[in-house]
Amino acid sequence: MTLPRRLVILLCGTEPGLRRMLQYWAATCILYVICIVLLLAQVSQGMADPVAAHRLIGYGGCGAIAFYLLIRASSRLGLKPDQLAVSQAVFSLACAMVAYAISGPLRAAMLTMAVVVIVFCMFAARPRQSLLLAVGALAGMGGTMYWLQATDPARFPPVTEAITFGYLAGALLSTAMLSVEMSKLRSRLKQKRIELSEALDTIRVLATVDELTSLVNRRRMHEVLDDAERRQPDGRGTCIALLDIDFFKQVNDQYGHAAGDAVLRSFSSAARASLRANDVLARWGGEEFLLLLPDAAPEDARLVLERMAERVHTMPVAGVQGRRISFSAGLATRRHGEPFADAINRADKALYQAKETGRDRIVLA
Repeated sequence: MTLPRRLVILLCGTEPGLRRMLQYWAATCILYVICIVLLLAQVSQGMADPVAAHRLIGYGGCGAIAFYLLIRASSRLGLKPDQLAVSQAVFSLACAMVAYAISGPLRAAMLTMAVVVIVFCMFAARPRQSLLLAVGALAGMGGTMYWLQATDPARFPPVTEAITFGYLAGALLSTAMLSVEMSKLRSRLKQKRIELSEALDTIRVLATVDELTSLVNRRRMHEVLDDAERRQPDGRGTCIALLDIDFFKQVNDQYGHAAGDAVLRSFSSAARASLRANDVLARWGGEEFLLLLPDAAPEDARLVLERMAERVHTMPVAGVQGRRISFSAGLATRRHGEPFADAINRADKALYQAKETGRDRIVLA
């Protein structure tokens, strides 16, 4: 890891939420720097009190450092982003009030900072917090203007201050209302994004999992077989089996399709409980299932199928009383370099032979 990278991690951490809050803090610091430069320009032109200006600059710098430390330690202190945003906004508004009081003839320009602070809050504060900040800023700035015109009417004419306060009130309240609407819009977009993510997850599941049996579906099984074929092109040590539930049509005809669905669900549950860790069972179509047994000798694969048959024979099925459920299976060992399609074809022929010779049996291809 390079030194600049280590420095960035040290200063900004690695959590996305923390970095986002520090980005807002950095944007606020840029605004502070711009105001400091302009305030120093006023001091150089004799438009602002140099002692008060330097005190305000020192106060703002200490505040910026303090808020960096608070943000950096927010997870340990349990501080939420909206709490930090509101605290920074109150601090910035206090700075804007002092800057207004010491800026002389250019003081009206400082009012734009109050509006900018409310705009910044729309990204982290809640709608109610934004409204309260706007009302607080209006009350604080109004109190500052009233005090200035009352103590020094020559430099701060009452009429001028009143008109200025009117413009500020319109700008702050309008900005606060826009901030509220933006917050609502962001909340709706966030909810839509969550719903879209959940819908995509559902689509992914539906694309790979059979809804009735919760086994992987035929499409996904093709992907599994293609991947296995790429990883082990020689095909040694892999078995494939095709399974078919015996007399399934009779179950549907005698007990109804709901009972047939119950048989499929019970079969998949019993079959899945008989598998090894790396075995993959898929619903291949209707009452037919495909089983992939990697790293399995024919005798090991047969043991898995026999264990599965025992569980299926004794499994309870709702709505099907007095009927023993069984399956026939064709088992094939993948030959050297053989495509899975050919191995499945041989397993299918073995399955057909199992059905022809009495069902409820396993035939090795």
